[in-house]
Amino acid sequence: MKKVIKYLKSLNRESGNSLAEFAVTTAMMATLATTAAPKFSGVGEGAKEKKTLSDIDKIITASNNFYNDRVSQDGRGRFPGQEKFDDTVPGRRTDEGTSTTSAAHDYSGEDQIGAEGGVKEQLAIGLTDTQLDNYEWTSSYAGNWASVFGTSTLDAKGNAIVPDGSGLSTNEDVDEIGQTYSQWAQTGTFDDHEGIGALEYLELFGGNAISSPFQDGHYIYLVIKGNGSGSESVSPILYVADLESPKDFWKKLQP
Repeated sequence: MKKVIKYLKSLNRESGNSLAEFAVTTAMMATLATTAAPKFSGVGEGAKEKKTLSDIDKIITASNNFYNDRVSQDGRGRFPGQEKFDDTVPGRRTDEGTSTTSAAHDYSGEDQIGAEGGVKEQLAIGLTDTQLDNYEWTSSYAGNWASVFGTSTLDAKGNAIVPDGSGLSTNEDVDEIGQTYSQWAQTGTFDDHEGIGALEYLELFGGNAISSPFQDGHYIYLVIKGNGSGSESVSPILYVADLESPKDFWKKLQP
C-alpha cells in the first residue's frame, strides 16, 4: 500500500511539472510570435541585398570579359553600348534627319576625375550625414543611366522587368534598332547592331535578363568614355547599380 501511495505522489509531481513547463513554453511561443515577423523580414531583406550585389558582380564580370574580348579582336577594349572606347553610354544614337549624335549625360571623360564627380553625386558618395538626409534619387539622375537588359525587355512570363516610371534612357534599348533580341539571335550576326547596350548584354547572358530581387529594382549602368592614345590612353569607366537604391547597390569597373 505504501508503494502505491508513493507511486501516486510521484505521478502528481510529474503532472505538476509538465503543466508548469507547458505554461512556460506557451508563454515563450507567444513572445516569439510577436517578435519573429520583424526578424524574418530582416533576414529576407538581407538575402535580397546579398543577391543583388551578387548579380551586379555577374554583370561586372561579364562586362570585363566583353572588354577583354574586344581588346583581342579590335586591339582596344570597349564596354557593351559603346561603339568605340571613347563613347559615352547611354548615347551615340544618330538623331533623326541629321548626322549628329547625342549622349544622355555630360560625362565626357576628357577629365575623368571631374566626370566621376558627377556620377558620385548621383550615387551619394562622399556626402555628409546632413546631405544624406536630404538625398533623393531623381528622374534627372535616372536619365543619365541605361537599362542593362533594356527597358522593353520582358521576363519569361511576359512581364516588363523595368519598374513603371523609371525615367531611364532608352538609347541603348534593343527596340531602338527595330528588332527584338530573339529576332536578332535568329540571324546570328550583329550586322550594324554593335554598340546597342541591351542587345550586347542579352547576348552575354544567353538572352536571359537578370531581374533584381527587389520589386522596384532594375539593373542600370553608364559608361564614362576613355580618352587618349598609345601609352597616354585611358580606359573607359563602367558603373553598374540597382535602381532599388543606387547609392547602396553599385560597383565600378575600369580595366
